[in-house]
Amino acid sequence: MKRKRIVIKIGSSSLTEEDGTLSPVKMAAFCHAIAGLRQKGHELLIVSSGAVAAGFRDIGYAARPTTVRARQAAAAAGQALLMQHYRFQLQHYRIIPAQLLVTRSDFSEEKHFQNLHAAIEELLSRKILPIINENDSTAVDELTFGDNDMLSALVGGALHADLLMLLTDADGVYSADPREDPEAVKYKELHTIPEELLQAPSRSTLGTGGIGTKLLASRAAADTGVEAYIGTLSSTEDLLQACEGSGSGTYIRTQSGRVMRTRRQWIAYHASASGVLFIDDGAKEAVLNRGASLLTVGISKTEGTFFRGDIVDVYAGAHKIGRGRVLVDHTELSGAIVESSIAVHRDEWVSLN
Repeated sequence: MKRKRIVIKIGSSSLTEEDGTLSPVKMAAFCHAIAGLRQKGHELLIVSSGAVAAGFRDIGYAARPTTVRARQAAAAAGQALLMQHYRFQLQHYRIIPAQLLVTRSDFSEEKHFQNLHAAIEELLSRKILPIINENDSTAVDELTFGDNDMLSALVGGALHADLLMLLTDADGVYSADPREDPEAVKYKELHTIPEELLQAPSRSTLGTGGIGTKLLASRAAADTGVEAYIGTLSSTEDLLQACEGSGSGTYIRTQSGRVMRTRRQWIAYHASASGVLFIDDGAKEAVLNRGASLLTVGISKTEGTFFRGDIVDVYAGAHKIGRGRVLVDHTELSGAIVESSIAVHRDEWVSLN
C-alpha cells in the first residue's frame, strides 16, 4: 500500500458522550486507530474538534453555550483537557502530539501562512503528530473558518495531502436523510457535488458542522487536488480501509493529477483582496484560455486602493474570473494607458470557476 500524507478531521460528536463530556473510551479508540495508520507508514495530521464540548461542563455550563464569550471560555478550558487526553492515550504508542491553534489570520497573512506551513513540515519530519484546532478562545467572527471541516480542507491543501478524512457520526453521504427517508441511497463516491446536498442540516447538537459543511470542505479540498472521505469510525480497520480506497463511507474524487501549488493556494483561498480589476474580452481570453499574463491595456476599470505586490480580484463583466498579485499601483491605472506592461504575471495568477 502506498504511503500517504493524510489529514484526519474528527468532530465533537465522535469524541464526546451524549451529555457533552469528553469520552475516554472514544478518545482511546481514535488514538488506537491513529497508531494503526502510523504503523503502516502513513504521515498524519489531526484536526480535532472537541474543545468547547469538553470544557463547558468544567466551567459550570449545563449545556453547550451559544454566546461568543461563553464559547471562548469553554474552549480555553477544554483545549487543555483535550490535549491532556491525547497525550495520555498516544504515549502508549510512543507518539508525541504537538498542538497548533490557528485563526484565519494565520492563513490570510502571507508570512503567517508560510511560517505555519514550515512549522508543520518540521513537526512531520521529526515524526511528531500535529493536532490542529481553531483558536476558539480568541477568534472572532471575521477571523474564523466557520468550522473545523473547512480548516481541515485548507490544511490538507496547503500541505499537499493525499487524502482528507472527515470523520463524523454519519456513515457517508446520502441522497436524503436516511432517518426520515427509508429510500435514501448512500453515495459510494462523488465526482461533482449536487447543490441540494450542500443544504444538508447538521446531525449533531455537539458540533458546528453537518454533512453540508463537510461537502463544502471536500469541494475546497478537491480544488487543490486533495481527495476527501466522509465516514464514521467504529474500529481501526475503518481508517485502514478508508485509506486504501475501500471504506464504507463516501469518497469525493478530484480531477486526476490536479495539484495547486502552495503559493497559488494562498492567492486563491486565503489572501484578502485590496482592489478589483475589470478587464475586456481580449484580456479574458488571454488569461483563461492562452495562459498569458494580464496586461495593463486589457484593464478597463479599477476599484480600490492597491499597490505593487497586493492581491486583487479580476472581473470580466459581472463575473469574477480570477485573482492575482499585481505588479502596478492603482495610480498607474487611473488614467489612459499608453504603453502596455504586465499587470499580473501568469505565475501569480489563479483562475476561479
